[in-house]
Amino acid sequence: MLYFLHPLKDLSIVFNLFRYITFRSAGASVTAFVLCLWLGPPIIRWLKTIKVTANNKREYAESIHNFYAHKNEVPTMGGILIVASVVISTLLWGNLTNRFVWILILVVLWFGGVGFLDDWIKLKSKSSKGLTSWTKLAGQLLMGIAIGLYLYMEPSFDKWLYIPLIKKGAIYLGVFFIPFVILVLVGSSNALNLTDGLDGLAIGCTLFSTAAFAVIAYLVGRVDFSSYLNVAYVPEAGEITVFCSALVGASAGFLWFNSYPAEVMMGDTGSLALGGALGTISVLTKKEIVLLIVGGVFVWEALSVILQVASFKMRKKRIFLMSPFHHHLQLKGWPESKVTIRLWVIAFILAVVGLSTLKVR
Repeated sequence: MLYFLHPLKDLSIVFNLFRYITFRSAGASVTAFVLCLWLGPPIIRWLKTIKVTANNKREYAESIHNFYAHKNEVPTMGGILIVASVVISTLLWGNLTNRFVWILILVVLWFGGVGFLDDWIKLKSKSSKGLTSWTKLAGQLLMGIAIGLYLYMEPSFDKWLYIPLIKKGAIYLGVFFIPFVILVLVGSSNALNLTDGLDGLAIGCTLFSTAAFAVIAYLVGRVDFSSYLNVAYVPEAGEITVFCSALVGASAGFLWFNSYPAEVMMGDTGSLALGGALGTISVLTKKEIVLLIVGGVFVWEALSVILQVASFKMRKKRIFLMSPFHHHLQLKGWPESKVTIRLWVIAFILAVVGLSTLKVR
């Protein structure tokens, strides 16, 4: 919205600042952070009033129930705070003529809406069972199909899959681009959802991953930088930087309340929205494989569940003490805060490694 003030530069040079993505990205990040700090206390009080508390008891997981005894009174569905801060900040600072901005807002609202329904049903049923797994998956698939079809039908959008570290490494997906987009969006949203098990873990890792993609979006959205780095130039992708910056600010703001010991948890409302957003950002910037690196913590958490289930079904043996992997570390005796901070460190390193792939060939 503020972007449209730049034609007033003849009245004051200050208005010219709104033309620059870098300035608006900084503004979006600060705005989202301040919004979280401002809206956080009243939203947390409201969630406590309507008794939106988490039910952390999992079937066949009695060994970790003692880890969550102190969280039974902590409200969930705090993802409302993240989604609201990101959307408001993006609408305020983004270029609303850019289609990528609207795609990302739609994805966050849709995935957040699916997560909200799941959390709300859990609240009403007073159990850990919300939407059925198939219903939740259907909601994710619908948006994945919609985004995949839209981008596939758009002649100007690149349908190649670029492989980092390999010079001229690219695969033309053609019609397979649609199922690929679906896989990325559904996979990323579920991976982040599985990571959201400890205070501050998922949101902290999201902060580092999104910050890396803010840099990536800015670089691939400029002809000069993308040409120098020999990466695919994506017209309009620069504006994704504003959205990513808003998400970084909102993540930092939510972490203020979600750090150990948490005052609020994001619930599926937040985890599905954040995961869907990261997946969509990677598709729009043509850095889907880089997402596997930058979001390595999310990938490993999801993979640990897949490996555990597969091993138990085929061998009747478990690989980990419990999955996702952060529970394995807890059962090994690591305090929750140590697990979280060490996985943050790994997420930061992976974000740096992901950025380095832009130049390494």
